[in-house]
Amino acid sequence: MEYRQLGRSGLKVSTMTMGTMTFGGEGGFANVGNTDIDEARRLIDVCLERGVNLIDTADIYSQGTSERIVGEAVKGRRDDTLIATKVRMPMGDGPNDAGLSREHIVRGCEDSLRRLGVDHIDLYQVHAWDGVTPLEETLEALDTLVRKGKVRYIGCSNYSAWHLMKALGVSALTETQRFVSQQIHYTLQAREAEYELIPATIDQGLGVLVWSPLAGGLLSGKFRRGKDAPETSRHLTQWDEPPVRDQEKLYDIVETAVQIGEAHGVSAAQVSLAWLLAKPGVTSLVVGARNEDQLADNLAAAELSLSDDEVARLDEVSAPPLLYPYWHQRKTAADRLSPADRTLLGG
Repeated sequence: MEYRQLGRSGLKVSTMTMGTMTFGGEGGFANVGNTDIDEARRLIDVCLERGVNLIDTADIYSQGTSERIVGEAVKGRRDDTLIATKVRMPMGDGPNDAGLSREHIVRGCEDSLRRLGVDHIDLYQVHAWDGVTPLEETLEALDTLVRKGKVRYIGCSNYSAWHLMKALGVSALTETQRFVSQQIHYTLQAREAEYELIPATIDQGLGVLVWSPLAGGLLSGKFRRGKDAPETSRHLTQWDEPPVRDQEKLYDIVETAVQIGEAHGVSAAQVSLAWLLAKPGVTSLVVGARNEDQLADNLAAAELSLSDDEVARLDEVSAPPLLYPYWHQRKTAADRLSPADRTLLGG
C-alpha cells in the first residue's frame, strides 16, 4: 500500500480509504447496504491487513449508526487507524439541526466523538456547502475544535471551486485553520472535477479524497451494453448518485475498462480505480463494499499499474467536452500555462 501526504499537512494516508456508508443500513441508506457490526469488523480487518489506515464515515450515515459501528469495530486498535467524519446534514427536525453554524458544528463534533467512542477526530470534514452561514463563523468553529484537541485536521466536501477558494481566502485573512483536503466525486464516468476542482487542488496544495470512485458500481464491469444490470445495483433502487447523463458513453467506458482488465487479468473495477490513482492531485479513494470479496478486489487496485497507452485510451473514451473559457485558454494561452492549468489543458 502506498501512502500519500494529505495536502500541505504532515499526515500520510493510504491510497485506499475504507468507506462506511453501507454500515447500518437505516432509512434511505438501506439502498446502499446494511453492514452490521460483525461484518464491519471483518471488512476493517481486511483493510488493516492490506495497509489501509483511514476510515471515512459521516454523522448522517444511517443517522449516526455508521459512526457507532466504526467506533465499536476499531476498539483496541485506534492507534492503527485514522478516522474521518463529516458534519452539515440534518440530524434532527430543529432549526439548528443542520448547516455549518458554530452551534451545529460544535454540537455535531461532540455527538460524533460520543458515537465513535474516541477523544479526537483525525479529519473533520464539512459535508456540503452552507450558503447561509458566514464562512468566518464556520471556520472559526472548526479552528476552535482543532485548538481544543478534538479535531486534528479539517477538510471540505462537495464544494464548488469558488466556494473552496473563498474558504481558503477567509482562512488566510482570519488566521484560522485551513482545509487540508476536499472530498469530491471524480470518476471515469464523471470528470467534471477536472475543470476547476483538480486545478485548484494542485495550485493550493490540497489533498483529494474521492467518494464513490466506481460511480455507485457503474464502473464495476457489471453494467454492459445489451446486458441486464445486476439485481443488487443501487441504481435499480431509489439511490440515484451519480446521475448518468450519457448511457452510451458509459457503456463505451466500461467496455474499454473491461478490455484493459482482461489484458491484466483483473476486473474493470480495478482498472477504473487505478486510472484515478494515476491522475494529478488524487490522494486516496474512498471504497466501500457489500462483502469481503468485493472489498479485496477494490483494494487490489492499489497495486495495479496501467501503461501510458492504457491511461490514454481511458482518457480518450471518457473525455469531457472542453467548456468555455477552457477551449479559449487552450487556443490563446497555451504558451503560459501553470502546472495547475496543465491538469486540464496540457493534453
